[in-house]
Amino acid sequence: MKDIPFEKALEKLEKIVAALEEGDLSLDDSLKQYEEGIKLARACQQKLDKAKAKIETLMKKDEGLFEKEQFEQEGD
Repeated sequence: MKDIPFEKALEKLEKIVAALEEGDLSLDDSLKQYEEGIKLARACQQKLDKAKAKIETLMKKDEGLFEKEQFEQEGD
């Protein structure tokens, strides 16, 4: 699950959510889809956390040194 690209994982997750919302699945199929959705959601969150860590900006100081500054999202 970790090797799946973020966009593909999100697309699969959206399809699972749509199928669950329709309510046409059996209980067993709903549980299987839910489990798959949880795995995909966790994989997406891990990828987002990793991307957020990479996005931490480096600010160049006057002396030519770099300073790490925490990336802040809107609403944080």
